[in-house]
Amino acid sequence: MGFESEVLPVMAFDALLMALLTLSPVGAEARSDAGASGPVTPSLSQGEKTGARPLAPDVQALVDRMQRFYESTADFTADFQQEYTYKAFRRKQSSRGKVTFKKPGMMRWEYTEPSPRTFVLAANKVYAYDPEARTLTVGGLDTSQLSASVTFLLGQGRLQDEFAIRKEACKACKGVLLVMDPLKPDPRFRQVRLEVDPKSAQVLKSTVIDPDGSENAISFLGLKTNVGVDKADFKLSPPAGTQVIDLTQQAK
Repeated sequence: MGFESEVLPVMAFDALLMALLTLSPVGAEARSDAGASGPVTPSLSQGEKTGARPLAPDVQALVDRMQRFYESTADFTADFQQEYTYKAFRRKQSSRGKVTFKKPGMMRWEYTEPSPRTFVLAANKVYAYDPEARTLTVGGLDTSQLSASVTFLLGQGRLQDEFAIRKEACKACKGVLLVMDPLKPDPRFRQVRLEVDPKSAQVLKSTVIDPDGSENAISFLGLKTNVGVDKADFKLSPPAGTQVIDLTQQAK
């Protein structure tokens, strides 16, 4: 098989993992303060500890609505389209499938194109199933280390504690474009961009800019919330003969 059919889909998922799992973590102090009792002003007390910057009033209002929307969402499903632009190769890789989220901290990415693959995050483990290769890879993950750019979708984490956020004009965008620059430099990514529906405050598209300028863009289509997603949806039962590569056991 050629370079594009074998290498690019794998590289595209590596980029997805970078977008979902390896952005700078939410600070422990910010998370503990979120449950503190007594009269507090979250933006001030957390901002002093994390270096958060004040936002423009209209941006603050949209970010607050967006956070409240996902805090009140127990689960959601959506179709997704992913487009990874490789700056070095000067080409794009397109993928599509279905994504399912459920609190607390469970995700399932079901790829249908360009080839079927399934990736699940549950119980501090990541599962990657490739039916064509007949392999199931299991890896460990400390979910407390997920970025706020992911955890806010699960009703946790505060974007402005990790990012300077501004609104930019975008004629091609379907929603309001929020550009998020990390407050602390991270060698693994340069910037995150969110397109947000101004009416529902749902995220329509998320784009992560890699250090080399490559872009990983994921659009969410037909999002449905609080549909009663079953925990069983986050269990993988590959057919007999599937090779299981358990990296959590190898690490012991």
